[in-house]
Amino acid sequence: MEKDISVLGATGSIGRQTLDVARSLRLCVRALTGNRNVDLMERLAREFSPELVAMAGEDAAKELRERLFGTGIRVETGEQGLLAAARLDAATVVSAIVGAAGIRPTVEAIRRGCRVALANKEVLVAAGSVVMPLAKQCGAEILPVDSEHSAIFQCLLSRGGSAVSRILLTCSGGPFFGKTRTELAHVTRQQALAHPSWSMGPKITIDSATLMNKGLECIEAAWLFDLPINKIEVLIHRQSIVHSMVEFEDHAVIAQLGTPDMRIPIQFALTYPQRLPMQAPALDFSSGMALTFTKPDTEAFGCLALCARAFEMGGTAPAALSAAGEVAVYAFLEQRISFLEIEGLCARLLDVHENRENPTLEQILQADAQARVWATQAVELAAHGAQEREGHREKQGGGK
Repeated sequence: MEKDISVLGATGSIGRQTLDVARSLRLCVRALTGNRNVDLMERLAREFSPELVAMAGEDAAKELRERLFGTGIRVETGEQGLLAAARLDAATVVSAIVGAAGIRPTVEAIRRGCRVALANKEVLVAAGSVVMPLAKQCGAEILPVDSEHSAIFQCLLSRGGSAVSRILLTCSGGPFFGKTRTELAHVTRQQALAHPSWSMGPKITIDSATLMNKGLECIEAAWLFDLPINKIEVLIHRQSIVHSMVEFEDHAVIAQLGTPDMRIPIQFALTYPQRLPMQAPALDFSSGMALTFTKPDTEAFGCLALCARAFEMGGTAPAALSAAGEVAVYAFLEQRISFLEIEGLCARLLDVHENRENPTLEQILQADAQARVWATQAVELAAHGAQEREGHREKQGGGK
């Protein structure tokens, strides 16, 4: 096993869990990148002694340089810092930056022909048409970190020459499983962040609540495993024990099971083809656990259909949808739009998006930027409209 890694997005949820694995395996960490959390990054830098650390903002980078003075650790900033971290000669680059900011550095790592442990689904959602051919050309190995895609990858190891009939992509259903669309109109930020199974960052947690995350994972799986999206079926599995399944042409189904602990797929991506011991809870099959599977309610949770629509449109549509969805999620977290308005905004984006077929990476990133501008303006209009309606209600109440 190659024992040196760079972690892009080290201060996020996946990044921190990756470093838990690095501690237990005693891996050499060559580079770390993070947001603006100087205290956390200083602790990580002093613990792992990387060659390079990159921070998102110049102010944070300046403060970190002062704190790390005399350690010999180079501190960079912004996109150039991310690219520098990706270019370091580490055997594995962990791509765990949320959103489109992770696309360029991941592409840089792929160009080196190294292993990429991919936790950033936007890389393939937005740029799969560019990234997958490039990985083949450069001899780069892309191993999925998402628990579902790791499960599919592991199931496919048993395929031999058998053709795949379908992928069964499991989904916890999020905190709002069973709720009607009427009930979803009134859910709160706090309720949406209360995921029943996984501990994740706020953006991915909200995407899980809307099922947008699962729709994006369908697109990611289509690129990773070279399958049409109509061969990828989503199943609600509340226990989060079966992480996904693959059905072959003879109707044999192979499943990967495990406790809901992201360190398991992270370690597998870092150590493949080996399986090394790790300190994680084992499944107790004698505990009487039940495994249930149901179809998602696509009327209440329309983001699944939006993702399928964007993938069928192709071109820059998935990038634009992903970007608009990110803006909408943060607007919901700031309590500027309602939960259902996340889906509504994304649907309107696909209606107005000027799609470009066979786009270059630059055109994909341009579509991402344009979608963010459009979505930001749409949020402003929605928030302004909500304020006007609230003011009108208050006036009516005062008159009574």
